[in-house]
Amino acid sequence: MFLRHIPFLRAVAWHSLTAFGGPQAHLGLMLRRFVRNRPYVSEEELMEYNSFCQLLPGASSTQTLTLIGYKRGGVPLAVLTLLIWILPACFLMGGLTFLIGLGVWVERSAFEFIAPMAAGFLGYAAVQLFPLAVKNTITWIIFGIACIITYLFFGSPWMIPVLMVAGGIATNFSNKRIPQQLDKPKTIRWWNFWLFGIIFLLAGFFSETARKKDWPDRKPINLFENTYRMGSLVFGGGQVLLPLMYEQWSVRPSKVKENNPGAIRVDQKDMYVGMGVVRAVPGPVFSIAAFTGGMAMKSEGLWWQLLGCVIGMVAIFLPSALLVLFFYPIWHNLKKYAVIYRSIEGINAVVMGVLLASVLYILVDVVGPVNAISFAPLLVFVATVGLLQYTKIPAPLIVGACILLGYFL
Repeated sequence: MFLRHIPFLRAVAWHSLTAFGGPQAHLGLMLRRFVRNRPYVSEEELMEYNSFCQLLPGASSTQTLTLIGYKRGGVPLAVLTLLIWILPACFLMGGLTFLIGLGVWVERSAFEFIAPMAAGFLGYAAVQLFPLAVKNTITWIIFGIACIITYLFFGSPWMIPVLMVAGGIATNFSNKRIPQQLDKPKTIRWWNFWLFGIIFLLAGFFSETARKKDWPDRKPINLFENTYRMGSLVFGGGQVLLPLMYEQWSVRPSKVKENNPGAIRVDQKDMYVGMGVVRAVPGPVFSIAAFTGGMAMKSEGLWWQLLGCVIGMVAIFLPSALLVLFFYPIWHNLKKYAVIYRSIEGINAVVMGVLLASVLYILVDVVGPVNAISFAPLLVFVATVGLLQYTKIPAPLIVGACILLGYFL
């Protein structure tokens, strides 16, 4: 079965090595690679998958790509797609923990233009996706409101799901859009949900028991429970996960003076390094869990540090996979109802609002205010959008050029 999917898996592998800019930018690259270069899914399917994944906790771009694999070859191909997508980024972020331990210094100036380049990837995604998401008066209104609210409350964990629900409700005030054709119902795999819940409860039980009874070598249990819980409850993607990890594993432990050897701690300076580098590597932002897992366990020795990297990777992505493979058949079966079908249009408009707000937010941060614009990052942003839009230059070459530009300027 997998032989006929080799071209698709090769495209996933290339995507995992070249997808920079975070989940919104990943969507634009998916449109380019999995719809227009090779029609593995249609434009409508890709937008629907992304809209659905925005309603779930976890890594939205990872869930979207997993659903493409699920559509192509069921659960086995979905799992293989997931692994190919996350492994390169997790390998890089896990490897970073060993470089820090060896005292290897990376010249920070080399990453100076990574942020405006990432904004350029987001801008390219906005250009590509806008005609697909904003088509009529109501979607223009939803798009504008979502953009303003997202910009004003950027990073709020509940903002995105609330906007998605509100956008879906807004497009239901029209009765013009009804389902035109229906696929056969999909079988709901209840074991995905039960497995998710059982792991969640058992992890919490053993972590709390280990803490109360002071089990030796209990840090891996606590690490798995902490990371799995974050992957299960975080809405809003990596931009919400990063500050959550920073607060729980760096800020809070520094305020607690009691001697708790099993507590998960990551030094604040190390966390700054991880949060910066994860935005400069391709793949999902959730791969930072491989970094935090390794840093939390590095004091126990090299093999424990490696175990921490693996635990972080598995625990952060497992709930995302289980939830999306459980809920998607339910969503698919509900599409026969007009209220669900119409909601997709509003959710897509919200996605565009969030995307544009993300571009503006990052640009203001790296370019500066209007009265003090830094023109070099602005030129990098414009050049990145232009090269992606009007040329066939591969993304890795653009990234390499930005790193060299930062290093030598």
